[in-house]
Amino acid sequence: MINISESAQAHFAKLLSQQDEGTNIRVFVVNPGTPSAECGVSYCPTDAVEPDDTELTFNEFSAFVDKDSKPFLDEAEIDFVTDQMGSQLTLKAPNAKLRKVADDAPLFDRVNYFLQAEVNPQLAGHGGECTLMEITEDGYAVLQFGGGCNGCSQIDVTVKDGIEKQLIEIMGDEIKGVRDMTEHQRGEHSYY
Repeated sequence: MINISESAQAHFAKLLSQQDEGTNIRVFVVNPGTPSAECGVSYCPTDAVEPDDTELTFNEFSAFVDKDSKPFLDEAEIDFVTDQMGSQLTLKAPNAKLRKVADDAPLFDRVNYFLQAEVNPQLAGHGGECTLMEITEDGYAVLQFGGGCNGCSQIDVTVKDGIEKQLIEIMGDEIKGVRDMTEHQRGEHSYY
C-alpha cells in the first residue's frame, strides 16, 4: 500500500525516539478523492489508534492509516532526501485526488481515471483541463477541453502526440483514437 524508503524510515525512527513511548506515525489524506486532496504524516500516540485503522509494521515503528484514507493511499511513496540544499520529506500519493479504478472497470472509467490522474495535472500547468464526454461505439474517446487549452495553438499536438498516443499504448485495441469536440476560440485565456 505505502512504500516508505529506508531513509524515511530512519528519519521517522529518529523523530519518534524523541516522543512518548509507543508513539508511531499516521499517514492520511484530507479531502480524499477531491481536487483539494492533501496528504500528510503526523505523530500517532497509542490512544489515537482507531479499531478500523490499518497498521503497517516497519522495523522501528508502525504507520497507521484510517479506513477513509486507505484506498487513496494505494501506491503512495514516502521518501527522505538529503542534498546540498538540505533535507526534505516527500510524500507522493498518485491516487489521493481520485480513487484508482480496477483493471477490469468499464472502459469509460479507466479512460477517465487516466485523464484525471495523468493528463489533467500536466494540462493544469498551462491553465487547462480536459473532460471525457463519451467513448464512441467505434472506440474513440471524445474529449472537451477547457481553460488554457481552449484555443491553444498546440492543441492538435496535445491530442494526437500526447493523449491519443498514451491512451492507445495503455488501453491497447480498446481505444482507436481521440477526438476533440471543443470549439476552440483563441483569446486571452489561451496558452500559447
